[in-house]
Amino acid sequence: MTADKISYNSIRMTMQKKTFLVFLLLLLLTLPALYFFASTEAEQETVVYVTSTGRAYHRDACRFLRQSQIAISLADAHISGYTACQTCQPPVLDAGAVSRLLENSTPLYRVNIAGAESSSAADIRQMLMAEVVHHVDGDTVRVRIPNPPTGINVIETIRLLGVDTPETVHPSREAELFGQEASDFTKDALLGQSVYLAFDWDLRDRYGRLLAYIYTEDGRCFNARLVQEGYGHAYLRFPFQFMDEFRELEQAARQAGRGLWGAQ
Repeated sequence: MTADKISYNSIRMTMQKKTFLVFLLLLLLTLPALYFFASTEAEQETVVYVTSTGRAYHRDACRFLRQSQIAISLADAHISGYTACQTCQPPVLDAGAVSRLLENSTPLYRVNIAGAESSSAADIRQMLMAEVVHHVDGDTVRVRIPNPPTGINVIETIRLLGVDTPETVHPSREAELFGQEASDFTKDALLGQSVYLAFDWDLRDRYGRLLAYIYTEDGRCFNARLVQEGYGHAYLRFPFQFMDEFRELEQAARQAGRGLWGAQ
């Protein structure tokens, strides 16, 4: 073997060793970062709990959860502006992780956090825009949401908050009194229309449907309109921000005999 060939092979082996060492060094430097982001993401999905009235989040055994207990992720707690309970001391994300969450997320407009005291006080400018693409019944529609924020799908089924209209699509029951009228009213008012979505304490129900207030382009809350005009009754089984208002709207509709209250 010539001296030139030996020299070339030595140089090539040296370069290969250096390349391997550089690769190994980069791997060692990268692994902690990968572990950090993986662990941070897992920590963000930790389940914590809020109440229907408070502004803190808690561990599941906290004494402040006696009246209500709503499960959310730790990330959502920070995005929504909740602070850690000083009594049960739940986990807290570091400031850097919170900053990244806020930068990369579009917070949903929640009327409870905004402090809207009535449906007419909600700010339509901050709501999520959508188009109603399918009508299910009086209190349920499907919408298309362009460029949805994290946790929201392009196509979502919306269950209107705070209102319950007579049944028309139950698989084992006949349509209830005034159910078809309520269903037709919602279809005529919303199908094909651009609307705005506002949210409250609970984002989804047990069936995975989005729980929302639907606002039309004239700024009116359609949920409240259904109750006001007698197409449904105020659904008070679970707390929501406009509960007192909807209760009063139902009472007024009953007294005036509007809609289903006049059909009975």
